[in-house]
Amino acid sequence: MRVSFGVLGPVMAWDDRGEPIALKGPRHRAVLARLIAARGRVVPVGDLVTDLWVAPPDGATSAVRTFVAALRRAIEPDRPPRAPARLLVTEGPGYALRADPATVDAWRFEDTAPSDDSAVLAAALSWWRGPAYADFAGDPWTGAERSRLAELRLAVVERLAEARMAAGDAAGAIPDLDAHVTEHPWREQGWRLLALALYRTGRQADALDVLRRARDLLAGRLGLDPGPELRRLETDILRQSAHLSPEPRRETGGAPKQSPAEAANQVWAEASADYHRIMAAGAGARLDSTVGLLRTLAVTGGGGGLAAARRHRTAAIAAAEELNDPDLTARVIGAYDVPAIWTRSDDPAQAAAVVAAARRALRQDRNAGTPTRARLMATIAVECRGEAATWDSRAAAEVAVGLARNFDDPALLAFALNGLFMQTVHRAGLANERDRIGAELVDLSARHGLAPSAVLGHLIRIQACSALGDFPAADQHAASADALAGQHELPLVAVFTAGYRAMRAGGIPADLDESGMPGLAGLTALAGLARRKRLGLPAVRDDFGPYEIWALPHVHLAEGKVDQARQALRDLPAPPPDLLTEALWCLTAHAARQLDDQATLRRAREALRPAAAEIAAGSGLISLGPVADYLDR
Repeated sequence: MRVSFGVLGPVMAWDDRGEPIALKGPRHRAVLARLIAARGRVVPVGDLVTDLWVAPPDGATSAVRTFVAALRRAIEPDRPPRAPARLLVTEGPGYALRADPATVDAWRFEDTAPSDDSAVLAAALSWWRGPAYADFAGDPWTGAERSRLAELRLAVVERLAEARMAAGDAAGAIPDLDAHVTEHPWREQGWRLLALALYRTGRQADALDVLRRARDLLAGRLGLDPGPELRRLETDILRQSAHLSPEPRRETGGAPKQSPAEAANQVWAEASADYHRIMAAGAGARLDSTVGLLRTLAVTGGGGGLAAARRHRTAAIAAAEELNDPDLTARVIGAYDVPAIWTRSDDPAQAAAVVAAARRALRQDRNAGTPTRARLMATIAVECRGEAATWDSRAAAEVAVGLARNFDDPALLAFALNGLFMQTVHRAGLANERDRIGAELVDLSARHGLAPSAVLGHLIRIQACSALGDFPAADQHAASADALAGQHELPLVAVFTAGYRAMRAGGIPADLDESGMPGLAGLTALAGLARRKRLGLPAVRDDFGPYEIWALPHVHLAEGKVDQARQALRDLPAPPPDLLTEALWCLTAHAARQLDDQATLRRAREALRPAAAEIAAGSGLISLGPVADYLDR
């Protein structure tokens, strides 16, 4: 099997069919990433221990060896027992990754960066799935390598723009350059290339405006004058110097036709440039437009888009509040109606900040019964999920749905129903209620062409039908969700449909930790524990993330540490109100039965009784079998 490795984004590995390879927990991936960063050099075991732990625990060296052994099994599954490793080798005091440079995206990117071929450079940039070593951004050992690769990527973006302009495609260079200078405003080369590309597409005024923006930014933020190249370009544009225009390409058969992608790029570039030029920098309309853009980024941009949208959303709300316009603030908060399917927040601190802003906006809103009020209530219901859910947030969901039904606004009703779904996990046994919400979303969205909300409805019904044991119906909803996701470029849907199919087949959803949704952290390990319990196998240590406290009693029992297992069971809180409520209670009951902990068994029985007719699979990702089996035992 030929394995490929990726660090230009979250750390990943793929088999020769392009399927992700399960790399287990963060420390396994950290070992692999550290070896990739070493570019084939040996990394001593002591260095790995220092890099993996701030305060290395007892047995850290043995743990590193365990991580290496697991990685070897993952990336060389066909290696015979006792045969020497071919990829992750032991040498001297440590380990090295002996991979072909063409199979590691960062190494391949470095080798490609000097090219002058625009197609080659564009392909190289497409290998980036996010910041380099994204899941280890805070680790000191990645700092220099992340900075070096980031700088190389920026240089390639500029090199690609030059290559496109040299080929006569100045319009095709504009969108990427516009985004480039917005993200990296201190790069004078980016400003120079953007102004030149605009000039070459006949937009002299826009080119001069770009140069003025660059000058104002450099002077206002850094107290610097533009460099000689920017000053010279401005003079040359004002003079319309002949050397700025490339030699015209000779074409036959009339003007060449643009491809759809080129046409779309040009429309985007020209519309965004006009928007920048015409709309005042502090205008509320800019914030209204920004939220719409962030919604699209979150829905269609995969895990990276979702993370970026979350980050910018907080800034947009803060900017709206600074303008002291309550109506604008309420619109900016409520317009981010991104469908949400998972009941554990990706960013609890940000969610709390959004809820606080929504409550402030509600206090300033003197008009009861308006669509804006319904959106703010729905926002509170969607963001107050899992451990943050309260009686108030459940009430907000019901009020939002009630208000939304009074208006001819299907998108508003869909958003409010999403909030109601998020709040319909406050106890076990609510799969039927969630299924009704999903069914209404599917019907509403089909009648009004709301594709993302239709997908949400199908995903809700996958989860609910799994809990209700109606797997043929869940299969149909998974197929419908995938079909809509393919038509409307919704990449994150596959995380849930593929996870469902793995659960359905009795397996483990792979790589949920790498989905770009932090709320899913630990689920792959938890699914593995659930599977082992169903098969009667002992638990093994793994990276359970936020679910570690529910796994610990089982791990201690497997290791023969009965006293520690009893203490871990006594320390267990009730599971948070989310889609894993039944599964976590079943795990708790399983351990309590092994330890004959009657008090915990009584708590579990009372909590699970309302779900007696369900399967502990309401997440659509993890199953512990029929709840009735646990009640009977």
